[in-house]
Amino acid sequence: MDTENVAKHLRLLWRTDRVIADIRLRHLLVGFGLRALAALIACFGLLMFELAAYLALVQITSAVVAAAVLGTCNVVLAALLLMLAGREPAGRELELANEMHASSMDALQAEARSLQSYLSGLINHPLNSLVPLLIIPLATMIIKTLRSHDVSETEATSPSADTPPS
Repeated sequence: MDTENVAKHLRLLWRTDRVIADIRLRHLLVGFGLRALAALIACFGLLMFELAAYLALVQITSAVVAAAVLGTCNVVLAALLLMLAGREPAGRELELANEMHASSMDALQAEARSLQSYLSGLINHPLNSLVPLLIIPLATMIIKTLRSHDVSETEATSPSADTPPS
């Protein structure tokens, strides 16, 4: 596991999340602004049309029927505006940012898996990491011990060979 790769992937993930959030926020703000403007214009225009339509319908039918017809038209118009405002954002920017987000998440998951396998190997077999560090000092200690043991044996046997037997 390389900490530089992890940091790079985290920065990329953070940037892509920021880009995705910015795109979505822009879309929400534009949609909200358009909805508010449409609502304001629709209110004024609708009041005028309603007044004209009501006055025209009252001459043909009763006041109750005229109000019901105009109310139905208002509901249908409001539903059309809401459907238009609720469209999904279409754009290659959002698609590209989502792809980059997914790839950086995959890379971070791969780094996390490699760290997990390294740590589990270290925890399950702690001597595996210590063996390479201990082999050279242990080997030198054994060689020194064998040499000193060899030297002491040769010194112990050589003076007895020089003395005559009694």
